[in-house]
Amino acid sequence: MTGIRAFGAALLVLVLSIAACGGGTAAPPQQGPAQKGGELTVALAEDPDALDPSTARTFVGRIVFANMCEKLYDTNEKLEVVPQLATELPKLSDGGKTVTIPLREGVKFNDGTPFDADAVKQSIDRHIELKGSFRASELSPVSKVTAVDEKTVELTLASAFAPLPSILADRAGMVMSPKQLDALGEKFGDEPVCVGPFEFDKRTASDRIDLKKASDYYDADKVNLDKLAFRIITDGNVRASNVRSGDVDVAERLDPTDATTLKGDPNLALQSPTEIGYQSVTINIANKNGVGEPYETLDTPLAREQTLREAFELSLDRNTINKVVFQGQFVPTCSAISPASPFAEQGLQCPPRDLAKAKQLIADSGEKTPIPVELMVENDPINERLGEIIQSLSKESGFDVKVRPTEFTAALDKQDAGEYDTFQIGWSGRLDPDGNIYPFHHTKGSQNTNGASDPEIDKLLDDARTIDDMAKRREMYGQAMDLIRERHNLIYLYHRKLFTASRQDVTGVQVFGDGLLRLKTAGRTKGEK
Repeated sequence: MTGIRAFGAALLVLVLSIAACGGGTAAPPQQGPAQKGGELTVALAEDPDALDPSTARTFVGRIVFANMCEKLYDTNEKLEVVPQLATELPKLSDGGKTVTIPLREGVKFNDGTPFDADAVKQSIDRHIELKGSFRASELSPVSKVTAVDEKTVELTLASAFAPLPSILADRAGMVMSPKQLDALGEKFGDEPVCVGPFEFDKRTASDRIDLKKASDYYDADKVNLDKLAFRIITDGNVRASNVRSGDVDVAERLDPTDATTLKGDPNLALQSPTEIGYQSVTINIANKNGVGEPYETLDTPLAREQTLREAFELSLDRNTINKVVFQGQFVPTCSAISPASPFAEQGLQCPPRDLAKAKQLIADSGEKTPIPVELMVENDPINERLGEIIQSLSKESGFDVKVRPTEFTAALDKQDAGEYDTFQIGWSGRLDPDGNIYPFHHTKGSQNTNGASDPEIDKLLDDARTIDDMAKRREMYGQAMDLIRERHNLIYLYHRKLFTASRQDVTGVQVFGDGLLRLKTAGRTKGEK
């Protein structure tokens, strides 16, 4: 009832806020010409982890990378893979096991070092070989990287790998300056140097990341801003207040309540793509010794008993969570694959809340009630409210959920170390479903922080990587998701809308379905101060 009362109070605040706006309406985002120079300030929802493409894992870090570290490929507004540092999509031969990538000419890294095939080889080799790299699993089919000549790279694969272009359109396709890699090694993230419209300037922990226009960038004429400042503002209400007051120019991932209020402000523009990722509850089954160490089942009720995990899921109501916490603006789900994806599971029906069945499963297990569950959540008001609703819903069937708010990067460290019971965390999503499923559910997945393992799931995921037929791959991922839902190691809850607000004197802010802010052409509208 506490969560419901909180929701009612939030709704009252929302109504009053809209009334105070004087009935205005936010305008569409500006995409017209911008004046040269100036600085733009962007409010980020979290503090990124290391700015190292090999070891980074946060969505918020990808926003910074999108403006500083270009990739071999990128994503366009239609969520298609397009060339970026490459000039064409990969050319396949030898049954898909040889991949040839032609590269841009006349490109320099932001330290003036020439961009060439040797640099691409060094970066991809590092992604694969560096201890702690989260790209290693993504690039696991790559057995050899060859610089054929200065402008051609060839990847030799152990087997055909259908997701490769989409993977090279993310951090695995980022190319780092060889000069800076040689100088900093594992500390590259302290002062990263890539190819990009902006270059790293400085970082103040938990406060801000400053970038400046890159003088050596090959497309510098299209870059308008002199400086780009990312401010870390974890409280959604504060991000909304700051963009409304003009203290920041752009604010990403606003809370639904704030986004609804800001829609009534004619001084702001609002964009709201549906994420290709998901939000879920991860249940730690066998990550007792830390990621990369042998799996060992935890001595917790949810880890020991699959039926108790099922009962926990049946205790929850996705529609109630969406309405109470998010004003019904998100998309309830029980899948890792977004409904916007061409691989979406057609006709998917998520199991409704079933307290009677949940109680029966608990009774059949012989487990004494209330069953203790510790739920780690990010320490911000929205996620804490979500934790409280999960706590309230699951209590009715016999679970005693203790909500543990934790700073985000600290929570990731605890997850890696296996120091958690359950964790409400999301995934920003990838274009190919392999990137949304394999890392988390394959026995050897780089982000399998729950320690789940099933040979049948592994085989489906391995086989789906080698097939070009989209219909067949869709079928195989559907089969894998059915098995994952039976295992209940991740309980999928919803897909978010990624609300991004910008001031009306700001132009060129691009937000696609991947949720990243692309600010290469952003700036102040002409005639504005």
